[in-house]
Amino acid sequence: MTGPFDLTDVSLAGRTAVITGATSGIGMEAARALARMGARVILSGRRADRGAALVSMINRECGAERAEFIGLDLSRLANVEDFAGRVAAAHPALDILVNNAGVLAVPQRTVTPDGFELQFATNYLGHFALTARLLPALMRAPAARVVNISSIAHLSCRLSLDDLHATRNYRPWSAYGDSKLAMLMFALEFQRRSEAQGWGVLGLAAHPGLAATEIVASGPTMGLPRAPLFQRGMQTALRWFGQSSLAGAVPTVAAAAWPGAKGGDYFGPTGFCEWSGPVGHARIAPHARDERVAAELWRLSEEMSGVRFPVRA
Repeated sequence: MTGPFDLTDVSLAGRTAVITGATSGIGMEAARALARMGARVILSGRRADRGAALVSMINRECGAERAEFIGLDLSRLANVEDFAGRVAAAHPALDILVNNAGVLAVPQRTVTPDGFELQFATNYLGHFALTARLLPALMRAPAARVVNISSIAHLSCRLSLDDLHATRNYRPWSAYGDSKLAMLMFALEFQRRSEAQGWGVLGLAAHPGLAATEIVASGPTMGLPRAPLFQRGMQTALRWFGQSSLAGAVPTVAAAAWPGAKGGDYFGPTGFCEWSGPVGHARIAPHARDERVAAELWRLSEEMSGVRFPVRA
């Protein structure tokens, strides 16, 4: 990666990164990139077979044992707690947490075992709980980072704090956009609280633009024998206008590894509509910077997840 966010000579030797949703798409490409830079990478996902295959691939590419896999289902808070405990026990200090995993546009409102709407729970709330549980380990590393993956979909969404789980009017794409808006607001609020409480951990975010990844095909067909017409049209359009998973992962890698990153930075493509193009600072919608809404979202998230962030370092 060259240009203003040049990562050509960046070394992550001696650093440890956790990446959720790392067994396919952008998460997989980001994991491979960070490992090639020298990081120890902890991969997570729901498919152990894919995880094992990716571990073998990365270790073979790097010529060293740099990857491991631990199963994680972000839609189950008990599983998040178990995963965080296993990671912290094996790696008391963490340098990078990439909150990447997600589902997209699930056609029918689906409720998790914990009683939460699936997209909000997987894309956002599980990551909120995971970050809180791993924060002590992140605070033990110098200049650690938390990178939240958002989306250009956040630009057209507004959070309904009294209906975060879309009980009144579930719309698949709106629910997805809301969850990604929550992720961006979480990153910005995390940075504000890190500065105020002295956590010493950067809160950053990134988005991939338009990328033709597996999530685009899997989410909208969940529980259906065939993808809806609109979704089939989108998949065709992505084949023409979308970029690869590798290109879509570059903003994530920049947020995780670029030495010049500052807390609150949001990385993404800078081309037409931020669909693709050179990586730069992406557009943040004004409503994503609303500190009052972000603080209330944080409070509600702690209440829903049953996990509290420390008040003081």
